[in-house]
Amino acid sequence: MAKIAKRVSKTREGIDPNKAYALGDALKLLKDRSSVKFDETIEVAMNLGVDPRHADQMVRGVVNLPNGTGRSVRVAVFARGDKADEARAAGADIVGAEDLVDIVQKGTIDFDRCIATPDMMPLVGRLGKVLGPRGMMPNPKVGTVTTDVAAAVKASKGGAVEFRVEKAGIVHAGVGKVSFEVKALEENIRAFADAVTKAKPAGAKGNYVKKVSVTSTMGPGLKLDVATLTAS
Repeated sequence: MAKIAKRVSKTREGIDPNKAYALGDALKLLKDRSSVKFDETIEVAMNLGVDPRHADQMVRGVVNLPNGTGRSVRVAVFARGDKADEARAAGADIVGAEDLVDIVQKGTIDFDRCIATPDMMPLVGRLGKVLGPRGMMPNPKVGTVTTDVAAAVKASKGGAVEFRVEKAGIVHAGVGKVSFEVKALEENIRAFADAVTKAKPAGAKGNYVKKVSVTSTMGPGLKLDVATLTAS
């Protein structure tokens, strides 16, 4: 416990909780303070001026991070025939139809992202109670219900990140690893922030982006100067 307390104290040393850090400075701090033996995930959180209880204030979408996420993503595809073959050729980890539905219904979810062809949705719809709470239900709005399964698989493997606002009006995502160069992390975070900004719903009133912060798995949360998210 003493070692953990010492590590936590070290990561927070010199951090001003009231300061809004420039994006690059915040990332450098997180990288410099990382003292664990694994490659921590960098996560960004945006507090939005929306109430997702209202349908016209829901925020969701997908963004392709230019430098990937740094993690291996296992992709499952619900498809038949030629589309199933295309999915396998594109690198899907699991491909199936009724057989895959049975596996998922039994509680075996050995994947991180789920894609389906439109004709499979009546079948996949049975899995709403299983996949929905995990944020894995295929949805045409984020490109996971599609006839172009090859492109969807490649996007998922290459850095596509889905986002959806939570009850408290917060949307967050892992945007890379501590081992990434600062520039790569900056590009990923700006791409994410831009996608969330463009997803502003019609019902949103007043200040849309209220606060943005960045953190690492074991590091402190740092408030960001929102203006630096759009800097060139």
